[in-house]
Amino acid sequence: MPSVRSIISGLMALAPLAAAAPAGIVARQASASASSAAPAATSSAAAAPAAPAAGGGLTDVDILQFALTAEHLESTFYQQGFAKFPMSDFQALGLTDGQIKSLMGVGQTEATHVTTLQAAIAGAGAKPVEPCMYNFDAALKDAKTMVATARVLEAVGVSAYLGAAPLVNSSDVLTAAATIVTVEARHQAFIRVASGAEPVPAAFDTPLGPRAVFTLAAAFIMSCPEGSNLNIQAFPSIALQNPEQAAVGSNLKLADAANPAGAQFCAFVAPGGNQFSQITDGNCVVPQNLNGEVYMMITKSQSVADAEVLAGPSVIQPS
Repeated sequence: MPSVRSIISGLMALAPLAAAAPAGIVARQASASASSAAPAATSSAAAAPAAPAAGGGLTDVDILQFALTAEHLESTFYQQGFAKFPMSDFQALGLTDGQIKSLMGVGQTEATHVTTLQAAIAGAGAKPVEPCMYNFDAALKDAKTMVATARVLEAVGVSAYLGAAPLVNSSDVLTAAATIVTVEARHQAFIRVASGAEPVPAAFDTPLGPRAVFTLAAAFIMSCPEGSNLNIQAFPSIALQNPEQAAVGSNLKLADAANPAGAQFCAFVAPGGNQFSQITDGNCVVPQNLNGEVYMMITKSQSVADAEVLAGPSVIQPS
């Protein structure tokens, strides 16, 4: 099996974000804004009144559409990966036949999540969003990179459902989401084990707001069908001189010390609480006591509220 360090290195090698190509979803050097790849904002058609808008102006149906967008992406990722790589490629990584079967099962359950959410949205009187056009070329460079990317995608999936939970008005919608997020967490624990990592690196998982989640997803989205674009704007990407050094205790350097304008802190959204590292002359230090998948952002204050985020998130994997 590849080591955690080799997995991180593989993810960091993914290409910078560009309008027609995916980015690595870990800390990376990037020169284009993630918003350049984000679909134009349009609203989804609904035949029945939606629940009152929750935080951020999102209705319960909006949140279901957001979840469906993420599940479409994950399902397509696995479909393309397993169509591209034979079982022998995964065996060469050290995965057992049972682990390969379980990994394929992850893809199958993602497809089931898609159909379940489609039914829920249609039952609410809305038209479910359709799959987008994706570019997984960098993420599916080889079987090793596929497994590494799957580990991050499943972590982001858990964070997405947790972050959306406070915005949901309907207890039925919240229960439906909960039945999915527990499975997403089991996916991630399994893939961490298959990657040679600790299955439960922390006592808590990390919520992540819809805009931050969409920023990570937008890195893979080329375009979406008319009517299937989300009314969410991606944040700009983080541009670093030394993304390969995004590890605990290391010093990170912004590609341009003056950009983004107003940058004051590197924020690390992690299990157990957020940590902030002051940016000095375009440099910040990755703090101690980070575990699992951690979301790094550039902020103008010690807050990760949307209004305070200037760039990111990117994902780092200290353990």
